[in-house]
Amino acid sequence: MSDQQPIFSIEKLYVKDISLEVPGAPAVYLEREAPEVEIQLQTAAAKIDEGMYESTLTVTITAKRGETTYFLIEAAQAGIFQLRNVPETDIGPILGVACPNILFPYAREVISDIATRAGFPPVLLAPVNFEALFQQRMMEQQAAAEAQPDAAAQVSVASPETTLQ
Repeated sequence: MSDQQPIFSIEKLYVKDISLEVPGAPAVYLEREAPEVEIQLQTAAAKIDEGMYESTLTVTITAKRGETTYFLIEAAQAGIFQLRNVPETDIGPILGVACPNILFPYAREVISDIATRAGFPPVLLAPVNFEALFQQRMMEQQAAAEAQPDAAAQVSVASPETTLQ
């Protein structure tokens, strides 16, 4: 294995799931005040075959003004990535940082397009530091493992099935 070059490639990028709700229509279109927009990100990865992984970035946008929900958009942008001859310790960071960085521009475009098609101004997502989010998640897992000694053996930084939030 050490004499072979590491392989990291994008096999396929696709929208895995997409959802739009405008529960207050048509009244929300008459509102003059802009809603408050809340953004949630979640990443997940899973091994789907030998050397093949699916990485998914789910973006949820909720626009509300008081108790009135203007819209709710959820898009899961996914990709199939080939990882071969990569050290186990590097798989977690690749799936938790590199893959979401690749998926993010596509998810951002989908979210903006859905908002526009729903009759609202585009939602422009700012860049995200997936490395900081990954490190935060690893620290949370480590703290949880230290709090429960029996769980320490089950937590793995390189686990491709780790869900990051």
